[in-house]
Amino acid sequence: MIDKPFSESCVQNRAPILAVLREWFADRRHVLEIGSGTGQHAVYFGAELPHLVWQTADVPPHHAGIRAWLDDAALPNVRPPLALDANDTAWHGGRYDAVFSANTLHIMSWPEVEHFFAGVDAVLEAGGVLAVYGPFNINGAFTSESNARFDAWLKARDPASGVRDFEAVDALARVHGLVLQQDIAMPANNRTLIWRRID
Repeated sequence: MIDKPFSESCVQNRAPILAVLREWFADRRHVLEIGSGTGQHAVYFGAELPHLVWQTADVPPHHAGIRAWLDDAALPNVRPPLALDANDTAWHGGRYDAVFSANTLHIMSWPEVEHFFAGVDAVLEAGGVLAVYGPFNINGAFTSESNARFDAWLKARDPASGVRDFEAVDALARVHGLVLQQDIAMPANNRTLIWRRID
């Protein structure tokens, strides 16, 4: 049996994110989580929001860990992971009235971020909600010293990654019919951005 992977940041941010999702996903039914990572968010949100069918998704190397968390939790509303890579158009299947992603855009290259929004465009229903959690720059500037250090760490690991500029991400979202509804300040200098598909 595989040991369950563990992310301390998931434990730290899950309650603040849940407070946002309780509001914005209250009338949602079918959520696609892009980048389920360890699987911890899926089982936590799935248990706390039982009205949702929570579809996990990530690149295949993460699937065993996600399944370990799902098997332990045995939640009827949380689905086994789909193979999803932002660069792969094969994930453009199914329709969802909500999409959630946490701590993903800054580990992607900018072309991958562009593919991410194109993929959301392909699967999100009209009127659907996209919620993205993570660090963002404002007006091209870091919002904290810790985010600047994090960005340097990311770039040392992968020069194509890094904390994204909010304005560039929002402009990209608008190209795909997504209109910003709320920009919510979160603990640890993160934000949750909420868009709605208006078309």
